[in-house]
Amino acid sequence: MVKKIWMEWPLPPAMLPQITELAELVDDGDMEKLHGSTVISGIRRYYDGEFMDRVGPNLVQIAKPGIGVDNIDLDAATARGILVCNTPDAPSESTAEHAVALLMAVAKRVMVGDMHLRGASDIGRGEMLGTELLGSSLGIVGFGRIGRRVAEMCALGIRMNVTIFDPLLPDSIRLPEGVSRTDDLDAIFAENQFVTLHTPLLPETHHLANERRLRLMKRGSYLINASRGGVVDEAALIRVLSEGHLAGAGLDVFDPEPPLADNPLLAMKNVVLTPHIASYTEAGMAAMQAGTVENIAKVLKGERPTWIANPEAWPGRMEKAAA
Repeated sequence: MVKKIWMEWPLPPAMLPQITELAELVDDGDMEKLHGSTVISGIRRYYDGEFMDRVGPNLVQIAKPGIGVDNIDLDAATARGILVCNTPDAPSESTAEHAVALLMAVAKRVMVGDMHLRGASDIGRGEMLGTELLGSSLGIVGFGRIGRRVAEMCALGIRMNVTIFDPLLPDSIRLPEGVSRTDDLDAIFAENQFVTLHTPLLPETHHLANERRLRLMKRGSYLINASRGGVVDEAALIRVLSEGHLAGAGLDVFDPEPPLADNPLLAMKNVVLTPHIASYTEAGMAAMQAGTVENIAKVLKGERPTWIANPEAWPGRMEKAAA
């Protein structure tokens, strides 16, 4: 049987030999060439059981660049013995830097200052009044790779007072200097001037930042989200921003994506928006590409990949992948 890799995102030519020596590559995302693939790899499409069945019984791996796998039905993949592999280390630094950039942009009113200089004469100096970050408080929801780097940058670099919340974090974990921990999620929202979200989108984190918690935030505070759009109740966020309860928000993700043309967030001067590009740097993309190629090559060789989002699907896959 000829193994086939179906991809709908580009890889640099220098990386291709690592996988083209092991399988035929279809890298144009042509749906007519999908059936019979051993491996499929993409970023934005939703891969559910129906899609997996369309690929056929040869499918052994879905290789996802980046961290989030919320566009893949993990239960459906596991039930079919399909490995879902991601690259959680690859985009962490770029995403953390972007989250801090959003925080600073909204705090320093960068967007309205830029608009003013470009001819928005209706913006007065009062609207450009920023917030000093030294000594201000930051709450971080999620202390994985990205949340930790945000904490380090803000606590050690900017000298903000940082508090983190992560119920999965062991008690023995060592926190960076200037970082404390709470087990009270509501306190993160109620007690900090800035809140930034770094949690995966799961059933239990959907609308984690709901209207009740957003209204717990101090008047004049800021919300940053570079995780997943569904972690925030976007309609509620629009309401609290419109009412002036929150001073601003920095968002790289939305629900849905891309945001609809009539989304009120697009017209708000106190919101900085980017189109899900937090990890989109040269270094971040190169690391995701390299990690994805490594994951694919290992599976095709019958080796266990470093990162498997559904490890319970691993038993028996080595034999099939190497057959």
